[in-house]
Amino acid sequence: MATADASAAPSTLADVSAAPGAPVEEPKAAPATSGVKSFLSGGFGGMCLVAAGHPLDLLKVRMQTSTQYTSTLDCLRKTLAENGIRGMYRGMAAPLVGATPVFAICFWGYRMGQNIARSAYNMAPTDKLSTGQILFAGGFSAVPTTALMAPMERIKCTLQVASAGGAGPAYKGPVDAAMGIVRAGGVASLFKGTCATLLRDVPGSVAYFGAYEVIKRTLTGRSAGDGSISPLAVVAAGGLAGMANWAVAIPPDVLKSRLQTAPDGRYSGVRQVFVEMMRTEGAGALFRGIGPAMLRAFPANAACFLGVELSLQFMNQLW
Repeated sequence: MATADASAAPSTLADVSAAPGAPVEEPKAAPATSGVKSFLSGGFGGMCLVAAGHPLDLLKVRMQTSTQYTSTLDCLRKTLAENGIRGMYRGMAAPLVGATPVFAICFWGYRMGQNIARSAYNMAPTDKLSTGQILFAGGFSAVPTTALMAPMERIKCTLQVASAGGAGPAYKGPVDAAMGIVRAGGVASLFKGTCATLLRDVPGSVAYFGAYEVIKRTLTGRSAGDGSISPLAVVAAGGLAGMANWAVAIPPDVLKSRLQTAPDGRYSGVRQVFVEMMRTEGAGALFRGIGPAMLRAFPANAACFLGVELSLQFMNQLW
């Protein structure tokens, strides 16, 4: 995520005007955000995302891993009847604790992807990236993130389905769930679904960061780093970027959830999950949970990008 540095944007047209007939240079972006700032702002944004979106994420996972719910409202009603309001935040500790490093690595990876794109094309740090280069950087961000995301998702999904109709053993919290997973299948079991997570997050991140940059440019005429951008534009671009992410990522996310919550040995891999799902439930099953995923996507990711941009501005004032 590039720096939102107000000094980089001209205050009026006169600031970029030249003498009549003189060539006008293409405006350049502000100096690139450091990896440290991207890391810290991404971690803060991740915490904002989890706090805003966890209840709907819980509904999404339960709908994806069970056939007992007829709709999002039905899932909400049954969850509230069974566990109360507190049940809507079941499993939140794991993603909240993990959100800081996961999103920190994600936004750091996005910055590293941008650096790779600039290096490959011999671009200066102030040169604007093309849309294609932004898409590459977005996809690259998923690679380092998956190493931490996969075990966190495994623990989260296990906790979220543990009390759904008595499915699976009950755990006291994320640490207890992690220990139970390790006891049942060894340390490697924590990483079950890693390939499925990568299959979800690479195209999802391409859509995520690409949509954010394109929508923000459309709304404001500015890219990240071209000057301070209104919070409303950040909220709109961030929320729509989250929806774009899930529009692409929901089918592999369904496969990942099924694989990670199944008993050890039930599936040989994500391919078997897909084949059996197509045979027994049809293609529509790949989009199960899309309702709560989309409902969650806008507020959660609006909160995430707003947290990222505000924390970047705060850090830019400090150093």
